[in-house]
Amino acid sequence: MDRTALNLEETRAMLLHVAQGMVASKDLLTQADKAIGDGDHGVGMARGFEAVEQKLAGQAFADLGELVRATGTALMTSVGGAAGAVFGSLFRGGAKGLAGREAFGAPELHRFLADGLEAVQARGQAKPGDKTMVDALEPAARAAAQMTGAPLNQALGVAEAAARDGMERTKEMVATVGKAKTLGERSLGHADPGAISLVLILKFMAEFAAGEGTQNDVAR
Repeated sequence: MDRTALNLEETRAMLLHVAQGMVASKDLLTQADKAIGDGDHGVGMARGFEAVEQKLAGQAFADLGELVRATGTALMTSVGGAAGAVFGSLFRGGAKGLAGREAFGAPELHRFLADGLEAVQARGQAKPGDKTMVDALEPAARAAAQMTGAPLNQALGVAEAAARDGMERTKEMVATVGKAKTLGERSLGHADPGAISLVLILKFMAEFAAGEGTQNDVAR
């Protein structure tokens, strides 16, 4: 069944579902990072989303902006390194246009991704083609802009697919920023771990909007 939007409590539950999924993805992200980095991305992201779980569980928030900002703050203060700054900026920046809103639908998804992209690029100066999570985030934001009149679950599905295509394209790129920069052409053939994380975040959001995990997460 199509979901037009999630209310504030359902959005909190969606972010808890994302947090659970990211913690469970630790080994997958560790292996991806070992190919082009030092292998700590999975541990850092799991630690960050464990902090998100602790921050959001059992708490009430005034609006979407406060909820999403709290998520970003938990990530920024617990992941460590560049990933903490980047994913913290995604959520803290993405919260900017959600202040005062209590329903998360396709227009809010677009606002979150567009403002989050702006914040991430301001923080790290990465641009499409640099083999970073921006290569997944930028097409996701662009896709979401075309889906603002659609039900949330459909908009998330399209945004996830666009992010996944962007992530796959990072396999053909040579890293020019970050830890993988030192590998040069040896980074070819491997997807950027940050791009994989962005795809997973959207995947878990889409799962929740499609009705998966709803009961367990709302109860927390």
